[in-house]
Amino acid sequence: MIYYDAAIIGGGLAGCSAAFHLRQRGASVILLERGRCGAQASGVNFGGVRQQGRHPAELPIARRSRTIWTRLPELIGIDGEFRATGHLKLARSDADMANLEAYAETARPYGLVLELLDRAAIRQRYPYLGDGVIGGSLCAEDGQANPRLVAPAFARTARGLGADIREETEVVSAAREETGFRIRTAMGDVLQARRLLNLAGAWGAEVAGWFGDHVDEGVMAPNMCVTEPLPPFLGPALGVCGGDIYVRQVPHGSVVFGAGYGVADRDRVRARPLAEATAEGVRLAVAMIPRLADALLVRTWTGIEGKMTDGLPVLGPSQATPDLYHAFGFTGHGFQLGPAVGAIMSELALDGSTPTAIEGLSMTRFAAALPDRDAMST
Repeated sequence: MIYYDAAIIGGGLAGCSAAFHLRQRGASVILLERGRCGAQASGVNFGGVRQQGRHPAELPIARRSRTIWTRLPELIGIDGEFRATGHLKLARSDADMANLEAYAETARPYGLVLELLDRAAIRQRYPYLGDGVIGGSLCAEDGQANPRLVAPAFARTARGLGADIREETEVVSAAREETGFRIRTAMGDVLQARRLLNLAGAWGAEVAGWFGDHVDEGVMAPNMCVTEPLPPFLGPALGVCGGDIYVRQVPHGSVVFGAGYGVADRDRVRARPLAEATAEGVRLAVAMIPRLADALLVRTWTGIEGKMTDGLPVLGPSQATPDLYHAFGFTGHGFQLGPAVGAIMSELALDGSTPTAIEGLSMTRFAAALPDRDAMST
């Protein structure tokens, strides 16, 4: 029986990045994914590569991840269609504008530069916006990428480096033994590893519970839509205070937008968009960008994402089990973080620590009954 330095449960972007970073450092690693790498939240999300609006507990990770996004071609051989188009967060009221101004001050110590735009400036620069927009905040170094490409590319590169990547392989149990972890799959395979990395997404809390790390994790299914290709006009990816609509235009011209939620069935591993959520998304998108009124909507979709009660992920070592590390519950905003989360998990597994600040993301925050925090997801 092969004894791995590390086993990873979950083949989303963070899990595939972890496999890649572990192999870069020479560790033997196996990744177990119940479906296909990047098939759930990592592959069906909006595709925003956004630092702006994140809770301060996430900003150190987001800042580190942004440097990795720039290096994708040298790391995994493709750019994942990453483009630093900017992320423009829109205000629709004076209260929204005040929130953007306050956030700019919060983000400044982290090195995040935000440009505040009043009504006149935003009208001059982005004349396609609807009348309800009164201002905004632009993060020029943020952008967008193709979520269908990035996780599989990390998996492919990790495999090329010698990682054992097993798709269509469901883990049914795992237990801590004297020399590490014994992992059983639905096909009857028994695997052993010195360390275990739980990156199981919406199933992360279930895996954590096998080891006495108990936390509530809900599910969500962001309702996504895409139009026919349109002449390029949009520029930055768009979000709004309140997070009820987000819009971007992809390189070939289609406009991707998301609003509301579909239906997620975690037990059956199935999700579907809802017509009523799509209709509301269309209304909000047209109010934001009136010229979209005549665009043809060609497809809607969704996927299953884990959701924490305070909107922040669980990230860090187990409090109950040595050599067990968790990263799950990204609540709809983990795509940008994924490359750095994988790097951080590899450091935790091999070094026992990481230079990136992850305070505030430990599972212990729930035991301490801390107040809920707004992750400002769009």
